[in-house]
Amino acid sequence: HVQLVESGGGSVQAGESLRLSCAASGRIYSVYDVAWFRQISGKERGAVAALPASASGASYADSVKGRFTISQDNAKRMVYLQMNNLTPEDSALYICAQGFQPYIGPWNFPGRYNFWGSGTQVTVS
Repeated sequence: HVQLVESGGGSVQAGESLRLSCAASGRIYSVYDVAWFRQISGKERGAVAALPASASGASYADSVKGRFTISQDNAKRMVYLQMNNLTPEDSALYICAQGFQPYIGPWNFPGRYNFWGSGTQVTVS
């Protein structure tokens, strides 16, 4: 069983930065895809950023391009999301997701990912 635990969320002012972390534990044989989604209460979860195994680099939602950076440290089983120049529209529950099998399809499709964390709240005012 794989567990993903997010941390690093909080309340900040517009223009400030946060760095989210996602720690994976459990029996993991291989990680293909890692991603961050976000969800606002009452709305569907939407993909923010990902490192798909089938791509040569990161993918980002248009709303965060140039401001957010996803990275991973495989040795530490960690995934990060550096968020700069935050705006109130970035306020949401940020959720880490990981896929452990090959998948060919859109990077932002939730079905691509097998395991999900419970999220960390980000509030920007």
